[in-house]
Amino acid sequence: MFPFPSRCAMALRRVLALGAALGRRGCCSKPSLPADFVEALRAVVGAPNVSTATAVREQHGHDESMHPCAPPDVVVWPQAVGQVQELAALCHRCRVPMVPFGTGTGLEGGVNAVQGGVCFDLSRMDAIAELSLEDFSVTVEPGVTRKGLNKHLRGTGLWFPVDPGADASLCGMAATGASGTNAVRYGTMRPNVLNLRVVLPDGRLLHTAGPGRQPRKRAAGYDLTSLFVGSEGTLGFLTQATLRLHPLPEATAVTIASFPSVGAAVGCTVQVLQAAVPVARIEFLDEVMADACSRFSRMELPAAATLLLELHGSRQSLAEQQQQMGPMVGHVGDGNFHCILVFNSQDPEEAQRIHAFTQRLGRRALAAGGTCTGEHGVGLGKRALLQEELGQEGLDTLRSIKAALDPHNLMNPGKVL
Repeated sequence: MFPFPSRCAMALRRVLALGAALGRRGCCSKPSLPADFVEALRAVVGAPNVSTATAVREQHGHDESMHPCAPPDVVVWPQAVGQVQELAALCHRCRVPMVPFGTGTGLEGGVNAVQGGVCFDLSRMDAIAELSLEDFSVTVEPGVTRKGLNKHLRGTGLWFPVDPGADASLCGMAATGASGTNAVRYGTMRPNVLNLRVVLPDGRLLHTAGPGRQPRKRAAGYDLTSLFVGSEGTLGFLTQATLRLHPLPEATAVTIASFPSVGAAVGCTVQVLQAAVPVARIEFLDEVMADACSRFSRMELPAAATLLLELHGSRQSLAEQQQQMGPMVGHVGDGNFHCILVFNSQDPEEAQRIHAFTQRLGRRALAAGGTCTGEHGVGLGKRALLQEELGQEGLDTLRSIKAALDPHNLMNPGKVL
């Protein structure tokens, strides 16, 4: 168990007696935390870094999804990994749920505190710990965002290309298994994460590939890094990520092509990939979305099935790539399907119809041999679909892993499983 320093030992002793009572509370109940427990949190990170204000709690109780706000009982802002360890150990001893928070840009309710507890806002841990230009790697803390990292890398000739759209926390992107428009060329988060520093639910510290290591390939034991990528905060806190960097392309070019049907656009995409054209992005818009984008951006796109292709490389190679695609001619290139639905979230009947539609859509993807989520994670809304995708044995195996690392179900409870 992680040892507590003397500055919070007295506060801890006051709340340990309350631990058993907190542990017995119902799975769905959300009582306010005792004042002594909150004082123990303040003893670890200082009073300015702990808040029970309603507005702050509500801000941290939802992401950008349609799931209703579920605020935590208290929000803490640790400044260093040692504080995360102390806070986690305290919550573990007192059986208080813990929810990691990065930027709140997720789309599956991953930060909603459905059982209350403590929200760990990791945004103030924002160091770029190590940059190795020779190894094409960088190590970042949870407060570093995608845009912030690429701004820091300006002038180095390198960049981090995984782009989910939002300026998300890089550790949050690892936690949700994020993807993006560049995945067709550069891959998703999973192959671009080389190592993770994880605070386990009881406060212990784990380096998934070993302390200070960033191997491009390894066959030493189970792949712990991949286990935590996509874990959605249910197994531990990702407090540092070592990421693979890529050479910044000399030039980029964009091609827009319209098609008479969705089938024709998809068929073109298959041809482009089969011809080994090294495209960076292939985005698909149906006729409704193409028309909406055209009107919003005041462009002159036809209201037709449309492909947006972006090419990366040298100026000479770009010319060759464009010549390969004239005759051949959404993250359609890497298999994602996004469906944007505009609805009144305050209308329960309409919200229910949207939920039923998304479930049918996920099942159609599974019936076609696909997955219920290519990025963003499972969160709150796709747990039933995950069981249908993996089967009972697969789900039981996930539950066994969860139980081994988090036997009291304190890490982001109510998500994924």
